[in-house]
Amino acid sequence: MLMAYRRVVIKLGTSVLTSGSKKLDKAHMVELARQMSVLMKAGVEVVLCTSGAIAAGREHLSYPILPDTMAHKQLLAAVGQSQLILAWSQLFSLYGIYVGQLLLTRADLEDRERYLNARDTINTLISNNIVPIINENDAVATNEIKVGDNDNLSARAALLCDADLLILLTDQKGLFDSDPRNNPNAKLIAQVQNIDDSLRLLAGGSGSALGTGGMATKLEAADIARHAGIEVVIASGHHENVIIKVVEKESVGTHFSAIDSPLESRKQWILAGPAAKGCLVIDDGAANAVINQGRSLLSKGIIRVEGEFARGVTLRIVDINGRTLGRGISRYCAKDVSQICGKHSDEIESILGYDYGDAVVHRNDMVVLDS
Repeated sequence: MLMAYRRVVIKLGTSVLTSGSKKLDKAHMVELARQMSVLMKAGVEVVLCTSGAIAAGREHLSYPILPDTMAHKQLLAAVGQSQLILAWSQLFSLYGIYVGQLLLTRADLEDRERYLNARDTINTLISNNIVPIINENDAVATNEIKVGDNDNLSARAALLCDADLLILLTDQKGLFDSDPRNNPNAKLIAQVQNIDDSLRLLAGGSGSALGTGGMATKLEAADIARHAGIEVVIASGHHENVIIKVVEKESVGTHFSAIDSPLESRKQWILAGPAAKGCLVIDDGAANAVINQGRSLLSKGIIRVEGEFARGVTLRIVDINGRTLGRGISRYCAKDVSQICGKHSDEIESILGYDYGDAVVHRNDMVVLDS
C-alpha cells in the first residue's frame, strides 16, 4: 500500500462519532480506528483530534436535564472525557495500539514554552508508536481561554506536530457551491487553491445540534493549516474507507492545496497560538505594501486602533473594509499606536519621547493571510 503522507492529523466531529444519534457509535468508531491502524502499519504517523466529550458525558449520565450554563457543560465534559478516552483506548487496543491523551486550551498554545512542551509530548508519543489523542480541556476552559472548536484545535495540532495532511471528517461530503441541506442540486467542490471571501460566503453554521463546528470553522482551520504548508481535506466521516482513501490521494471530499512557501516555526506560532488582543486598521497603500511587497507595517499606514493592548501581543491587521489581512506582534501598545498612527516613522520619537523601531509590526513578526 502506497501512502502519500508522512504524518496525518485526523479530526473527528461529534456528528461523525455519534452517527447523528445521542450516543457514541462504537461500531463506527472501531471502523475508524481500524483505518488508522492500517495507516500506522504502512508507516504513516497518526494524530487524532476528537470531539464528543460532552455527548459522551450526557450518554454516561443517562441524558440528564441540566441548565444551559458553562458550569454544567464543564460537568458533562469532565464526566464524558474519561468515557471518550476509555472508548478510544479499548478500540485501538483491538489493533495492538496504545493511545495517550492531551487536553489543551488556548492558554497552552499562547505561551511559547507550553506550546513547545505540547509539541515535544506529541512528538515523543508518536516516536513510541502511541497515538496522541487531543481534545480541548472543556472541563476547565472558559470562553476567554477556549480555542472554541476542534476544527481550529486540529489545525493548531497539525502545526504543533509538523503534519503534512489534516483530515477534517464531518457529516457532509465536503464543501459545496451552495447549502446541500437546502439545495438538492448543490455541487461538491473537489479542489480549492485559494480561500477568498466568495468561498467563505458558502460556509454556513453548525450542521449538528451536538457539535460546535460548522463549515465556516473548517475553512478557518484549513486556512491556518495551508499557510503552514499542510494539505487539508474535508470529507464525510461515513464515506467507506475515507481515511485510507484520502491518504492514498483518491478524490474524496474537498481538497485544499498547501501554500508553496510554508511559514517558519515562529510565524506558525503567531498564527496558531496567541489570540488577537486588538486590531490595526490600515489604508490601501499599507495593505499593498504588506501583502504584495513583503514590507513591515509602518505607523503612516495605520488609520485607527481597536482594542486595548500592551506591546508584544498579537493583533489582527485589517483593511478599510474589515477584511483580515494578517496577524502580527505589535512593538507598541494601543495608546502609543493611537498617537503615532498616520505619522511618519521618523516622527515617532518626537511624539512619544522614545521609539521601539520604525515598524509597528515588523515583517518578521507578521503572518500575511491574504493569499
